Amino acid sequence: MSRMSMLSSPLLLGFEEIERLVERVGKGGGDGYPPYNIERLPQSEDGPEVLRITLAVAGFTQEQLEITVEDRQLVVKGQQGSDDHKAYLYRGIATRKFQRTFVLAEGIEVKSADLKNGLLSIDLVRLAPERFIKRIEIGAG
Repeated sequence: MSRMSMLSSPLLLGFEEIERLVERVGKGGGDGYPPYNIERLPQSEDGPEVLRITLAVAGFTQEQLEITVEDRQLVVKGQQGSDDHKAYLYRGIATRKFQRTFVLAEGIEVKSADLKNGLLSIDLVRLAPERFIKRIEIGAG
């Protein structure tokens, strides 16, 4: 039995990748930690559009965070070290690892990342796609 989806119309050719991306976004739900914002920064006249993802990662150092891009997927991981050598009377600040995933559209690239005051900011740029027209010759055979 074949699986039907909204992108399985015979008029939508080559959209399997979009369907795969939608499935990947659905699987990356997670528990909501760490919280984050996504904002559009003011665009300069000649510059590309810039988007900023800001994650609240209080308690994490630069060495405990890892940012990777693979297969149009931005992955932010954090893992704090063990505090077994400390004797807590009360422990209200959790030390836990996390993984937050963002699927990037084609043409979106990571520009930079900064950690300041417990906020990790990742700037993304949207590059303008090349516009072209290609004439297709019709053969006689």
